Amino acid sequence: MLAIALAAHGAAAQSLIEGRVVRVFDGDTLEILSRGETIRVRLAGIDTPERGQPWANRSKQALSERVFGKQVRVIEVDIDRYGRSVGEVYADNACVGCELVREGHAWVYRGLSDDPVLFELEASARAAKRGLWSLPEAERVPPWEWRRQHKPRAKRPQATPERASRDPRCGAKTECREMTSCDEARLYLEVCGLDGIDGDADGIPCEAICPGR
Repeated sequence: MLAIALAAHGAAAQSLIEGRVVRVFDGDTLEILSRGETIRVRLAGIDTPERGQPWANRSKQALSERVFGKQVRVIEVDIDRYGRSVGEVYADNACVGCELVREGHAWVYRGLSDDPVLFELEASARAAKRGLWSLPEAERVPPWEWRRQHKPRAKRPQATPERASRDPRCGAKTECREMTSCDEARLYLEVCGLDGIDGDADGIPCEAICPGR
């Protein structure tokens, strides 16, 4: 039933990838071997605890038990800024991301998923205090918030006025609400030198449209 519900969402996907899982990095990222090529895959719609967070090892173990060494299908829905395929992963005819949320090993990734199936599964896991929802409330920090709190404030090269003035793509926009996409926001930050749209100086502009992961 879960697989059927998610398959409808995958109808507009870019491609179907099939392969064997050869590595699990954490609770939501794995690597598959497909036709002699290794492909790193980020599970779509979910987010799991980062290294150093409570339940991170348990989430990784849960994913590994479901997929490691198995043939999986990946309905690719995007390529993220790290070059990873973002997709809905199926193993043994089950939606892996759905099962991780149902068992309490993952959050629904706010801002990147509006799938009602995932939200219902998360609500059920929370109510039953399954998995990470059994932790004290202070330890249940959503991973996207934890990354924001712990990300090092790295210095980045500043765009020079000369470079910005030579680039015809740099217009007169000055605020995030004027940006039409994450790509445009990145252009204004990295090429045009509009530092004001990166308030916490983490290299990610306009985080409402450019999530931190």
